[in-house]
Amino acid sequence: MEIVKEDGETRGRYVTVVDGHEAELTFSRYSKTGIIADHTGVPDALKGQGVGKALVEFLVADARENGFKIVPLCPFVKAQYSRHPEWADVFKG
Repeated sequence: MEIVKEDGETRGRYVTVVDGHEAELTFSRYSKTGIIADHTGVPDALKGQGVGKALVEFLVADARENGFKIVPLCPFVKAQYSRHPEWADVFKG
C-alpha cells in the first residue's frame, strides 16, 4: 500500500487509496518539532484490513526520520500508541 504525505504550513495528512477508497490520518502542526494527530478516517469498505494501523506506522516512521514529536489527540492513534510502547520515543503526552 502506498502512503503519501501531504504537508501544508499548519496542517497536513497521510493518505492512501486502496481499491478506490481513500483513507487518511490528518494532523495539525503546533511547532517546528511537533504535530497533533487529530483524525484517522478509514471507509467502512476498508475496515479490518490494517489500513488505519499502516497510516499510524507511517506517521511514526516519518516522525523518527524527520525528528518531530506526536501528540495523539485522535482516539485511534492514541489506542495504537498504547499497544506499541516501542513508539514512546516519538509520542508526547
